[in-house]
Parts: sequence; structure tokens; C-alpha cells
Amino acid sequence: MDDQLLEEELLGEHVLDGRYRPVSSYLAITPPVSVVIPAMNEAENLPYVFKTLPDWIHEVVLVDGNSTDGTIRVARELWPDVKVVEQRGKGKGDALISGFAACTGDIIVMIDADGSADGQEIVSYVSALVSGADFAKGSRFSNGGGTDDMTLIRKLGNAVLCSVVNAKFGARYTDLCYGYNAFWRHCLDRITLDCTGFEVETLMNIRVVKAGLRVQEIPSHEYDRIHGVSNLRAVRDGLRVLRVILQEKGVPRAARRRPRAVRPALPLPLSVRTGLSGPMVRRGEVS
Repeated sequence: MDDQLLEEELLGEHVLDGRYRPVSSYLAITPPVSVVIPAMNEAENLPYVFKTLPDWIHEVVLVDGNSTDGTIRVARELWPDVKVVEQRGKGKGDALISGFAACTGDIIVMIDADGSADGQEIVSYVSALVSGADFAKGSRFSNGGGTDDMTLIRKLGNAVLCSVVNAKFGARYTDLCYGYNAFWRHCLDRITLDCTGFEVETLMNIRVVKAGLRVQEIPSHEYDRIHGVSNLRAVRDGLRVLRVILQEKGVPRAARRRPRAVRPALPLPLSVRTGLSGPMVRRGEVS
């Protein structure tokens, strides 16, 4: 059976029952994908964020941190079916945990609301997961990645913290403090998220390694925040991340295993191999 017939058979078998959705006209298919967006006063940035999201995703979960600028209203105008979760606590970790609990998709993607991430990259994350990875971790410093938003001190701090995590837990990360990640929802059963602040991303990266989950880095480009001012403070937040790293029990060298190669069970469709999921949107352009 050639590739086209096989894809048509898979498409007919799974799309009809509502579990899988086509990614593009190339007949790529994907399990239901939930996108979690924590936001607080990001009404001006949401048009750029939502414009890049693929139309084949299953749901968008917006976690609102008590915004006063109409963030919820703008989100509903842009994506009428958006699922809004009103955050009860404080902090990015608390927002993400609340968003994850509201997701119904098999795959969860976490993305920032400041316009720094390109939603068109989601297809690369999903491709890695359906090809065998448990956790697809965005990296600005792997081949093909990049950043417009990091000062020299932040780059140095990230590199040092990343080295500490690699040495202590047997990871092979090239980036540590980046919030663009995706994973199978069942991974939440293997890791405990008990961190309410910005450092939740580092905690996730550590605990997926400790749980023995298969991690694949995805080259990602981080753009400048479009509107507003970031709450990130390099020294303060760097120390918080370091505290999380030091508090986590390291993985003994004898218990570390080489990450298994992640290979697709079937040849990936053209749209997944090339990342073509719809019309391209140039940076900063909203129609």
C-alpha cells in the first residue's frame, strides 16, 4: 500500500470518529491538540498570537490572571470557541496548572501570550510527539532556533543553569528557561507540578527527565514582546530557578539511560516534514 492510500485509510478511520483532525490538504492527521495560553493584560498582543495558531487545533485554553484591559473579550472575539479559565491563584505556574486541568486534548501545547512565540511552529512540536517523543521541548539555542529577546546576562545565566541541570540530572538540554513546550497529556500523571511561579518551566524540564520520559528538543525562534513590559527580572528569577534545581534530587549516574532515538512509525506527510500548515503570516502582521 503506497503512502497516499495509507494516509487516506488512516484519515477515514480516525477523523470520522472525531479523535483526529487533518492538519492540511496533504492529509496529515493529528490527535486532538489543546493550546494553553496564560495571560494577564495581554489584549494588545492576543491578535498576533491567535493569528499564528493553526486552525486544526482542537481547543484554545486561555488562563486569565485577573486582567483589566479586556483580555477575555478580545480572546473571545478572535477565537469564539476559546475556553476561558479564570485564575484563582497567582504566578505563571499556577496559571499553567489550572490550564492543564481544563484541557481535553491528547496533546497539550503551552505558549506565551506576549507575541514572542510563533504558533506556526506547533506543527513541529506535534510532529515530534506523534513520532515517538513524550515531551517536545522548545529550544532557542539548538540548530535552527534563535532569540531576539535575551540580553547577554540572561543568555549567560540560562547557559549556566542549563549546564547545572545537564550535569545533575543527566539531561542534554541546550535551553532551559523557555516556555514553549508540548507534551502528551498522560505525562502529567508521571510528573508532579507543585510550583506556582515562573520557575515551573524549569521544574517540568527536570521532572520529565527524572521520570524517564522521551524528550526531543524543537528549534524555536523567540521574538521580542510586541506590546507591554515583561515581568521577568533576570537576577531575581534566575535565583528562583537555581533554588528549584538545587532542591530537586539528582539522578544517580548509574540510573541514567541514553535517550532512545525517536523515529516515526510511518513516513511523515509532506506538511509535517516541512512544517506547512497554512498560509504564512509575517512577523508583526495582523489582517
